[in-house]
Amino acid sequence: MADPVLLTTLDVARFVADGYLRFDAVVPDEINRGVLAELSALLGRPSDDPGDFQPRSGTPLSECYPVDSALRRVYEVPEVAGAIRSLVGANPRFDHHAIHFNPAGSPRIQDLHCDAAVDSGDPTFDIQLFYFPHDVAEGQGGTRCVPGSHVRNIHENSVARYQHIAGEQFFSGPAGTILVFHQGVWHAGQDNPSDQHRWMFKLRLNPTEPQVRLWDTSDYDEVARGSWDHMFATTAPGDTVANHLRKMQRWSFDGEYRLETMERVRLWRYLSDDPTFDVDWYRTRIERRAALVAGGPR
Repeated sequence: MADPVLLTTLDVARFVADGYLRFDAVVPDEINRGVLAELSALLGRPSDDPGDFQPRSGTPLSECYPVDSALRRVYEVPEVAGAIRSLVGANPRFDHHAIHFNPAGSPRIQDLHCDAAVDSGDPTFDIQLFYFPHDVAEGQGGTRCVPGSHVRNIHENSVARYQHIAGEQFFSGPAGTILVFHQGVWHAGQDNPSDQHRWMFKLRLNPTEPQVRLWDTSDYDEVARGSWDHMFATTAPGDTVANHLRKMQRWSFDGEYRLETMERVRLWRYLSDDPTFDVDWYRTRIERRAALVAGGPR
């Protein structure tokens, strides 16, 4: 296939703000049909006979899946390969995958959760690709997720009791759509009230290099501005990194959302390798006070 299509700086800013990116109908129908056949065969295979479709954790992604398989071709689609490279590097490691199959009419619903027993306090992250190889109509119970929840660290199912969260999303969309999640996003598989079986394939990937400016940075100098003064600029919302990072999710509220802003800035500083970047002065004021204690410059 063609060379990877890397994310732009604003794409990465949206990822930092929402915790995911969405690529509609990016996988061609021919590959989607091949994947459905492979997933069906895998689901019927005994658990002690995974064959070539069950890589070990830690295997480079480039060595996972047979070279002639449809599943491998999914992650070679230029937009998909570009998103992977932009967020976790050119050759990330396979963590695990899962086949999510919910038969027609199934009432089975996952609890809201995060795919982590515990995460480190540093800003590094894994990504999870949620791939839908067939159409999922509105109301057919697609995956539920809470945008922006990746900056609120939790232990696995500790949010399982929460329902009807303002701003939560339920996936519906065309075949070949992929959602690229930060591993911290809260999500849950839903029931399937439709008369068609529902499939979703999930792949988690670990970075193998610093996740610093791996995307297409040709727009960086134009849009990656962040300062207190910019809060009062007369630019349209969404055209700079700062405007994306100060986004208020619907489940948050005035005042509280500043905690999310500060965590997004922390993640952006890591991704951009810019330790002075800030939005609306929140981290800077704390750091300057800390510098006084340490005897540093004001």
